[in-house]
Amino acid sequence: MDQWWNYWWLIFPLFGMAGGVAKAWERAARRRHERRLETLKMKAQLKTAEIEARAMNQQMKRRGPSIVDTTASVAPNELLVRLFAEHDEITARWLDYELDVAKLIAFPAMSDGRQPLTAAFLRAKKNADALRPASAEGKATEHQVAEYLQAVGDYAVAFEIAEKDARRLRDSTFTEPERKRLDRAQQLLKVAIDESATQSERNVAYKRVREELDGLILLSDDAVTVLEKQVAQEIAAPIAPAAQPEPSAEPHPEPMRMPVAEPRHPTPREGV
Repeated sequence: MDQWWNYWWLIFPLFGMAGGVAKAWERAARRRHERRLETLKMKAQLKTAEIEARAMNQQMKRRGPSIVDTTASVAPNELLVRLFAEHDEITARWLDYELDVAKLIAFPAMSDGRQPLTAAFLRAKKNADALRPASAEGKATEHQVAEYLQAVGDYAVAFEIAEKDARRLRDSTFTEPERKRLDRAQQLLKVAIDESATQSERNVAYKRVREELDGLILLSDDAVTVLEKQVAQEIAAPIAPAAQPEPSAEPHPEPMRMPVAEPRHPTPREGV
């Protein structure tokens, strides 16, 4: 024990080494974050160039090998139409998560704005929506089209990265009791939208789904509306018997009757 106290002075170098390790770890984490941001930026630029190249290629196919003037004050309709299609496709893929409660339970990070990549995607969506022109037929300056082109590229890349991260995380950010609640909610959801269940069973299951998700996943108003419509589905009605043909309004013609000769009785003057 006395020998140990002879080396008390080693505590200070150890503290210094621990501090140095912590600072090195922090610097490495910061470098990783910077590399991730740079990767996102490069991917967005590549996506933007890809969208523009496809649009210009389609335009040249329609007009032949003539050179397209991309510096004109009026944006080419083909480019804006292509950007609108890309924009709408990404939004539809996002709504597939946002409105499908089963997917939200399976990949909760897609609706969690606290996740950095999901938050980045939501910011990119807001920016693309704000920069979208009213229509492809209207006039837009070169600067406006370039801004919208970059915004759609950022939007596409941000969604792909957020989706990949959400599928990687799944429910790993929740505690064990919370994961059990999510699992129960997923099982109850199957009953809530099961057409073979009674309306009472679906209503009870729906109520329990909402209770299990309370405090874990925030459902949007639109998602709740979609789910309630699924729960309120009528049970499939039995197949009705084939309808009998209605009788014709016109009376059937009476069959023709041949005249029957009445028997002839002899008169008093005639002999028998």
